[in-house]
Amino acid sequence: MTTTSGTPEERLLASLPAHDPAALDRLRARLAERAERSGLLDVAYRTVDTPVGSLLLAATERGLVRVAFAVQDHEAVLADLAERVSPRILAAPARLDAAGRQLDEYFAGRRTRFDLPLDLALAKGFRREVLAQLPRIAYGSTESYARVAAAAGSPRAVRAVGTACATNPLPLVIPCHRVVRSDGSAGGYAGGAAAKHRLLALEAAA
Repeated sequence: MTTTSGTPEERLLASLPAHDPAALDRLRARLAERAERSGLLDVAYRTVDTPVGSLLLAATERGLVRVAFAVQDHEAVLADLAERVSPRILAAPARLDAAGRQLDEYFAGRRTRFDLPLDLALAKGFRREVLAQLPRIAYGSTESYARVAAAAGSPRAVRAVGTACATNPLPLVIPCHRVVRSDGSAGGYAGGAAAKHRLLALEAAA
């Protein structure tokens, strides 16, 4: 069936055979490249496979804006980005090449800090103050929620630190997995308890 409405790109998409995923992938790449060149791509995203599962990476022109675990529901995360950042969002892996490469180096034990431009548009107020403290926790080390609260200037805000870690838009890159309970137990983590234990074990081994 021939489609006569919509943009040229939409008509081209509609004309592709449903059984030709390679052609569809090539077209999506072309659309993403064209959107990037035209300044119409506000949020680019890709997924990467890691030892803690599939991670969604998303970046604006300012920098990495979101890292999400599979258990956080990647489709829901994309919908949230479209609502809170911009609806002009496309799978465009090239913008995230550096982030993907640095994650590979981290999981291989060759990187202890991330060196990426970050967009903290999704972090506000005290939560942003907490996130600013987390990169100061050395690789292979941990700090308690209470110590982080004190470092952020609000010693009594232990529960708020827990909330800031749980809603960290950039886990791994901003290392909230290094924040533990005062008794030394791991505490909660957006990626799940198993992911947190694995990250701490990875860093301890290195």
